[in-house]
Amino acid sequence: MLKSALCFSRHERAYTQLQNFGKKITAVAVAGISLGAGFGLGQGVFNKTATGHGAPAWAAAASLRTADEQSTIRVARGVSPAVVTVLSKGGLGSGVILDGNKGIILTNAHVIRDDEGNAATRVNIRLNTTKELPGRVIYTDRNVDMAVIQVNATGLPQAQIGDSDTLEVGQSAIAIGNPLGLEQTVTTGVVSAVNRRLSPNDVDGFIQTDAAINPGNSGGPLLDSNGRVIGINTAVLRGNGAEGLGLAVPINLARDVVDQILTTGTVKRVSIGVRFGSVTPATAARFNLPVKSGVVLDSVVEGSAADRAGLQQGDILTALDGKPLEQGGDLLKALRAKRPGETVQLRFVRGNATRTTSVRLSEATSN
Repeated sequence: MLKSALCFSRHERAYTQLQNFGKKITAVAVAGISLGAGFGLGQGVFNKTATGHGAPAWAAAASLRTADEQSTIRVARGVSPAVVTVLSKGGLGSGVILDGNKGIILTNAHVIRDDEGNAATRVNIRLNTTKELPGRVIYTDRNVDMAVIQVNATGLPQAQIGDSDTLEVGQSAIAIGNPLGLEQTVTTGVVSAVNRRLSPNDVDGFIQTDAAINPGNSGGPLLDSNGRVIGINTAVLRGNGAEGLGLAVPINLARDVVDQILTTGTVKRVSIGVRFGSVTPATAARFNLPVKSGVVLDSVVEGSAADRAGLQQGDILTALDGKPLEQGGDLLKALRAKRPGETVQLRFVRGNATRTTSVRLSEATSN
């Protein structure tokens, strides 16, 4: 699991005690907003009456927003109905509705666990309409910090799913969740890194973002600028005053888990036991590499499938079963389609020589 990350399971319980306080804050904020809106309306009507023409001032304000602001507003309005609050003995967290007709909701495994690490089998789901529904936990995996919940409801709003394998560092990222019990909070930032691995045994690398993620955000969606879910927010790294180091589970991994649960009732994932990065034309030129794309192995776990197949640190993988591997996402996507016990053929470059090896895939541990 995320041993070096600050997961929120032990902290979120405390924040449930702030809900009543949060409601008071919300009530005050609503009153303030109402007062402000009334004042703006009065000014707009006054301006229109005085001049006899033109749009009210409050309506004209929308035209002053930048394209980026308008895009974020559209995303927030469009996705918020699919963002839920997850209530369990472990405290309060967020979730996102993946399938509104089957009542499938994604969240984090640590959201539904108590302080002793025991996973709940039943939770309550609060929709953004404030209606609460009982939910049944149908899958949990602490290694990837993900849980799947099902509610007995149909026709729920659902989020649109993106493609986390195609993410680019620097693209926009938007998080929606319930930090400190303040529901439907929106924060923005960028994708700071992809394939961020905290352990050599991580099946997929995490998405790193500087969009603010706080206790209560766990389990909520990380979105691209079109409002598509690209990840499930899971933790934040803190230390030495560092800020803006949030992590999210890639949505492609989450979607694969849900598909397996709904079709077979179980989840089996593979691991080859490597840390890796992507080769780009820039890095190839800088380090005088023999190829301009591929997956470079940063490390190989001793005794792992990759180690048994003879792979070494510095090897550059260029193809799996004959299909090109141009960057790390290609390897992740290819491995997700495989199952434990299968054998794949890897082509790789070592030095200036191109080689091939067979790798018998092992099963990634889940608990």
